[in-house]
Amino acid sequence: MSNVVAPGPASRLVHLLFVIQLVSMGAMEMSGPFWPLHLKALSTASWEFGFAGVAVYVGPMLGIVLTSAFWGRVGDRFGHKLMMIRALLGLALTQLALAYAQDVWTILALRFVQGACAGFIAPAQAYGVSIESPARRARLFAYLQVSTNVGSLAGAVMGGLILDHANFRWINIGAAVLCAACAAAVALLLPSVAPAARAVPVVTTAQVDLSSAWRRAPIAGLLAVTGILLVSRMVTQTPFSLYVSSVFGVSNWLVGLCYGLLALGFVVSASLWARYFEHASLPLALRRIGHVAMACAVLTAAAGITRDISTFFALHFAWGVLLGATTPVLMALISRSAGSLGQGYVLGVAQSTAQFSSITGIALGGWLTQGFGLQYTYFYVAACYLLAVAAVLLVRRERMPAPQQQGA
Repeated sequence: MSNVVAPGPASRLVHLLFVIQLVSMGAMEMSGPFWPLHLKALSTASWEFGFAGVAVYVGPMLGIVLTSAFWGRVGDRFGHKLMMIRALLGLALTQLALAYAQDVWTILALRFVQGACAGFIAPAQAYGVSIESPARRARLFAYLQVSTNVGSLAGAVMGGLILDHANFRWINIGAAVLCAACAAAVALLLPSVAPAARAVPVVTTAQVDLSSAWRRAPIAGLLAVTGILLVSRMVTQTPFSLYVSSVFGVSNWLVGLCYGLLALGFVVSASLWARYFEHASLPLALRRIGHVAMACAVLTAAAGITRDISTFFALHFAWGVLLGATTPVLMALISRSAGSLGQGYVLGVAQSTAQFSSITGIALGGWLTQGFGLQYTYFYVAACYLLAVAAVLLVRRERMPAPQQQGA
C-alpha cells in the first residue's frame, strides 16, 4: 500500500512545499547576518561578545543535532505534516520571544531552544518523500535545497532593509509572523499522509529495527561522506570575510557578492545535477560524487592560489555549481536506502549529521586559521575534500560485493 500521490497533485503539493520552505527559511535568515551587531550592543565585556558571536549560530545547530532523530521518529508514528506544523510554531514562538529578549544569555538559551523545538527541514523532506514518486526523489531533495538557498539570500536582504529603517526587534517580529503564516498554510493547504509504518499489519521477527537502520550499510557510509563534505564546505564560514578583505583588499559589498555566488551556483545547478543522478545505481552515483569531490578539491586549491579577484569570483561560483551535486544527491541516496519505513527517523539522523558536521566545520575553520594562518584557508578546504574522496572510495569498496552476494 503506497502513500504516493498521483503525479499531477503531487507536483502541485511539492511546489507548495517549496514556497513554504522558502518563506520560512527566509524568515529565519532575516536575522542571521545581523546577530553580531545586536549582540555587540548588548554585551558587557569583550569575552562575552566573543563567546556569544559563535554560540548564537552554534546553539540552534546543537539543538537540532540532539533532537532531529527524536522528532523524526515521532513523525514516522504520527505523520510528518504534524511535525512541520510543530516546527513552524516553535520557530514563530521563539522568534517572538527573541524580539523582546534584552540579555545575551537569554538570547543564547532561546536560540538553543529554537533548534531543539524546531527542525523544519527534516520533516519537510520526509513529507515530500511520502507524496512524491521514488524515481523523482533526487529531484525532490535538490528542489527543496534550492528553496532553502533562495530563502536564505532573500531573507538576508530583507533583514538588512528592515534594519536600515527600524530596530532589530522588528526583524524577529516579522520572522515570527511569517513562520506562523507558514504553519497555517501547512495546516490548511497540505493534506495529511498516513505514516507508512501503520500500513504494516503484522509485526514479524524479520521486521526492521528502525533505531539501528542508520548504522547499516550503505546508510552509515553515506552519512559519513555527507558529513565530511559539509565539514569541507563550512571551513570557510568563519574566516571568509577576513580572508577576502585581507587577501584582495575589496569593499564589503564585494565580499557579500562573492559569498552569495556560492549559493547562486548551487541554485543554478542543483536541479540539473538531480536529473543527472536520478536513475544512477548506488555504485555509479558514488563514483560520480567522488569525481565531484575531487573537482571541489582542485577548485578550492586554485582559489587559495589566485590573487585575482575576478578569478576568485569565478572559482567560487563554480564551487557552488559543484555543491549542487553533493548534499541533495546524498540525501536522496540515504532516503532511497532507508526504504519505505522509518523515513522520518533516518532523515532526522541525516539532519543531525548535517548540523553536527556544520558545527565541526565552523570550529575547524576558526581553529586552523587562528593557529596556522588565514592565508591557507582554502588549502584546508581542499585537504578536507581529499578526505571526502577517500571516504567515497571506502564506501564503494564496502558496497561493491553486495550484489554478487545477493545473487549467490
